[in-house]
Amino acid sequence: LVLMLGLPYSCFADFNDGFDAYLKEDYKTAFNEWKPLAEQGNKSAQFHIGSMYSNGKGVLKDYKQAVKWFRKAAEQGHVNAQHTLGLKYVMGQGVLKNLSEARYWIKKAYENLDADTSEVKSAKKIWNKFEMWKY
Repeated sequence: LVLMLGLPYSCFADFNDGFDAYLKEDYKTAFNEWKPLAEQGNKSAQFHIGSMYSNGKGVLKDYKQAVKWFRKAAEQGHVNAQHTLGLKYVMGQGVLKNLSEARYWIKKAYENLDADTSEVKSAKKIWNKFEMWKY
């Protein structure tokens, strides 16, 4: 029982260790903390790994890898990943530009019950700017 209770805490601690390293701009450590969690299905770690690939922080910039990780997190309901994946389809970064697919992901972010006000506003802004209702 102790081991079972310790595992989630351990994963949480590893995520926080990665976050602390990221804030200190120690991107290699952040990546090394988050990558195993991302591979195990942690949607926050997946989003952050995607962001690192998208921005070239600690890894070479690689939009295809970024999209891969954003999609994994987005499919699990991570609102920032849904929003960001939608933007990747709008811009054609790591994927072919596809406004119908962009609409799908932006709408998911816009309607995501876990989204806070700033995330909803951001998704709504993109929705209106690119007139997503047309697609």
